[in-house]
Amino acid sequence: MADKVKLLAVAKPRDIETKSFEIIDSEVPEPRKFQGIEWQIVRRMIHTTADFEFIDLVRFHPNAVASGLNALRKGCTIVTDTEMARCGIPVRRMNPLGCEVRCLINDPEVIASAKQNSTTRAHAALELAANKLKPAIHVIGNAPTALIRLVRLIEAGKMDIPALVVGMPVGFVNAAESKALLMDCASLPYITISGRKGGSALAACVINALAEVVLSEKKLSSDCS
Repeated sequence: MADKVKLLAVAKPRDIETKSFEIIDSEVPEPRKFQGIEWQIVRRMIHTTADFEFIDLVRFHPNAVASGLNALRKGCTIVTDTEMARCGIPVRRMNPLGCEVRCLINDPEVIASAKQNSTTRAHAALELAANKLKPAIHVIGNAPTALIRLVRLIEAGKMDIPALVVGMPVGFVNAAESKALLMDCASLPYITISGRKGGSALAACVINALAEVVLSEKKLSSDCS
C-alpha cells in the first residue's frame, strides 16, 4: 500500500504565496547570485514557473530596476503584447499606483495595419502603442516580432526610450535572437532572459514583483504618517 501523501496545511491564497517564497528561499540559500529587489523579481519568476533554471537565465540592465520602479511610482502606462500578459497584471496592484495596463493586439487599427503591411499584429500593435500611448513600460512575453521592432525603432531614433522593457518572448523562431538584440541595446533598460524560455505569465510577474515593492513603500509611508 502506497504511503499517504503529506500535504502542507496552507489554504489561503496569500499564505500559499508566502509559503512558496519560503520554500524557494530555502532551496536557494545565501549567498545568492541576485540580491535585494533583483532577487524578489527572480524569486517571483521561479514561483510562477517552478523553474529554478531562471537563476542562470535572467539578465538585468544596470538601470532596469530603478527606472522601472520610478515609472510605477509616477503612475505610468504599461503596454503588453498579449491579453494574457495584461490580465496577469491585476488592477488590484495597478489602481493604487495610478497605473494603466493596455494591450492593443485586438485594436481594429492594428488588425488593419497588420493585414495591409503583411506583418504580425504584435508588430503593428507595438508601432501603434509607441506612436499613440507612448508607454513608460513595455511588457513583451510572446512576440519576438514586437521586441525586434521596438529595438529597431529605438536604434533608428524613431521612438522615445521607455523606462523599462520586460522582454521575454518564448519559442523557437527568433525568441532567443530577439532577446539577444535587446541586450545589445545598451541605452535601453531591460529585464530579460537568455535563450528560448519566456512567456506572457513570466513577463507579467516581473511587473507584479516591481509593483509589490512600490506598494510596500506606499504602505510604509502611510503607516509612518
